[in-house]
Amino acid sequence: MLRIIEPGKKKTFLQELKLRTNADYKEIYSLVESIIEDVKQKKDEALFHYTKKFDGVDLDKLEITRPEMALAVKRLDAELLSTIQKAHDNIKDYHSRFCRNSMTYKPNGQNIVLGQLVIPIEKVGIYVPGGKAAYPSTVLMNAVPAKLAGVKELIMITPPGKDGTIQDSILAAAYISGVDRIFTVGGAQGIAALAYGTESIPSVYKITGPGNIYVAAAKKLVSDFVGIDMIAGPSEILVIGDKFSNPKYIAADLISQAEHDEMAAAILVTDSPKLAREVNKAIKLMVANLDRKEITLQSLKNYGAILLTESLEESLATANEIAPEHLEIATVNPFEDYKKIKNAGAIFLGNYTPEPVGDYFAGPNHTLPTSATSKFSSPLSVDDFIKKTSLIYYSREALEASRDDIVRFADNEGLTGHANAIKVRFEEDLND
Repeated sequence: MLRIIEPGKKKTFLQELKLRTNADYKEIYSLVESIIEDVKQKKDEALFHYTKKFDGVDLDKLEITRPEMALAVKRLDAELLSTIQKAHDNIKDYHSRFCRNSMTYKPNGQNIVLGQLVIPIEKVGIYVPGGKAAYPSTVLMNAVPAKLAGVKELIMITPPGKDGTIQDSILAAAYISGVDRIFTVGGAQGIAALAYGTESIPSVYKITGPGNIYVAAAKKLVSDFVGIDMIAGPSEILVIGDKFSNPKYIAADLISQAEHDEMAAAILVTDSPKLAREVNKAIKLMVANLDRKEITLQSLKNYGAILLTESLEESLATANEIAPEHLEIATVNPFEDYKKIKNAGAIFLGNYTPEPVGDYFAGPNHTLPTSATSKFSSPLSVDDFIKKTSLIYYSREALEASRDDIVRFADNEGLTGHANAIKVRFEEDLND
């Protein structure tokens, strides 16, 4: 099953892991660039063309109306609808605790006002993968924090299924979350439409949401024109275990990410050779019954591994080096061990917090930094749907008190125009 890498021999595997994420976008740039340019020139006509070409669907319209969304809610299985509503409420409750507010203050009692305005991004587009699969969880994870942040116009795009429709679970999640408009379009052409606008789809100021390599390349190409959240790489999970860990639980959790696609990475880091052997035995038994058996086996072969370490401290240090998207700490004392983690998209603690809890239900966002980018970036949140503007006010007296310092700075940098913008306000004083 998973290769077992002895202590001190992990360097080669870590290099493989890095190379896995270095997708050569140049190979698809020419195609994606031509699609983007086509959408810019032909607008809706291009969207209909590419939907037929790539999705095999000949649409007669692009937009799903609010009444159509409401009908999807009524059609949906009552228990599934209840589950989506519960997940929505959990996500809303979590993200509402981290909303920012504008603020001002007067430093040291001076007649100066400084502050920061927190302003919602007015128009945002969210991309939701579709077609064969349905991801209502992606709708919730993008739309809920956007609406909490105050986004006025939230536009969603998602590719159609072979029958030209969008699954009811996606439409219901959008309706519950307050998505304003939905368009049946996906791929690079959908990203181009959100960035530049068409007759039907309004241009937006920022685009969020995951997609395949063509969507990722399109987001990268339009990022000079509109904001984007991140370029997400293949999924990954790292589990830290010790001699007290449950091998069956760990095996199941590693498989839960490996089944995503052949590029997903599933890694166990442990100082227990016995746990390593038992996890491999459990994986072998579980994989046999999977619907996505072939994908999972290929993923485990390509980028799955068990890294043996000399100690728990080394295991924690290895996790920080890899900086995984999902990190499970399945040790005997996870509430102490997590304090030593510096780099992870999301941390899951204990035997009863498997990664799917975060994917669907707990509340924290499942849109997470991948490919070691958790060393410098964060999960999607309300912060991604706001912008901040600085606010500054100086009275005449306050400016006069700082006049010489500001002029001195400007003169030192050789910017005499800057210095004059200060001096000109006090010329009358000098002439008196």
